[in-house]
Amino acid sequence: MALLSTQTQTEQRRVRGRGKRNITLNTKLTEAEFAAVEKYCEARAIAFGEWVRELVLRELKGPAAEYGTSPLMVEIQALRLILVNALEPLLRGEQWSTEQFKQMLLYVKSNKHRVAAELMESYRSGIGE
Repeated sequence: MALLSTQTQTEQRRVRGRGKRNITLNTKLTEAEFAAVEKYCEARAIAFGEWVRELVLRELKGPAAEYGTSPLMVEIQALRLILVNALEPLLRGEQWSTEQFKQMLLYVKSNKHRVAAELMESYRSGIGE
């Protein structure tokens, strides 16, 4: 009986916090296509299989999901918040103190993730901005 329970534990063991990957997905490429893929993966120091898995799973989420929480989208929204919050008072001729500017930067830092998520959700629902 002890042998049986050890085998069950081994089968249920998780690898790095995830389930065991035991299903293979295959495709066929021309030599030129494979060379291009190989060059791409080598340039980015990523394993071919990991890259393909990332692509497949990202595609399942949909194109908009890729940008929903990406650091790039969040930082773009941070810049947008800075511009919107800084330009209006400056165009009215107001001058900002260093403290006011720091307060605005804190506001941007604490709200950029929420704003990026709301914007992408509006695009997903078809509303836009």
